[in-house]
Amino acid sequence: MAKARAPRRTIDSYTIKGINKIIRAGDCVLMRPSDSSKPPYVAKVEKIESDSRGNTKVQVRWYYRPEESIGGRRQFHGAKEVFLSDHYDIQSADTIEGKCTVHSFKNYTKLDAVGNDDYFCRFEYNSSTGAFNPDRVAVYCKCEMPYNPDNLMVQCERCTDWFHPHCIDLTAEEAKTLEHFFCQSCSFQDQKKLFNSHNVSRNSETKVDAKRRRR
Repeated sequence: MAKARAPRRTIDSYTIKGINKIIRAGDCVLMRPSDSSKPPYVAKVEKIESDSRGNTKVQVRWYYRPEESIGGRRQFHGAKEVFLSDHYDIQSADTIEGKCTVHSFKNYTKLDAVGNDDYFCRFEYNSSTGAFNPDRVAVYCKCEMPYNPDNLMVQCERCTDWFHPHCIDLTAEEAKTLEHFFCQSCSFQDQKKLFNSHNVSRNSETKVDAKRRRR
């Protein structure tokens, strides 16, 4: 005869064994994978429950890394990027290794320093269809790729678009020393305006000279 399942009750917090950090619903955590060669899983705690035997379970919503998604990792995916999935699960609280922070994309790009436990999310991910929400994001540079915060980019002072150094024939070292930068398109437009203004000026002078000669 199977043992009766011990009733569970929702609790407010759980203290991670070994590091004495407290987690609550809404916190993001790192969870130990079954394969020790893999990095820890990232999850958001939805609920914490405990039974009369002292067993604690957590209901989590998984974050997927790009390589775990359909289509895999792409060039614009950041090293610390994760996708908030629709995949929910119940796990033993003993598998929690530590806390982490999953920042919004905007807040992540403003960090002065990125720690080991800092991640960012800009997409929600449907684990069954492979669809992303939003399905489109802004693209930059001549290569028209979404922004990867791990890659150095320089901003045009005129159009405010961002460019990868290698896409504009610069090394990273050269890009870092730039005091001012105008992209090729804006430089061409400036040259065109300058050329047109010179032509207008020359035509005006010619008209004045012609009028003077007629006198």
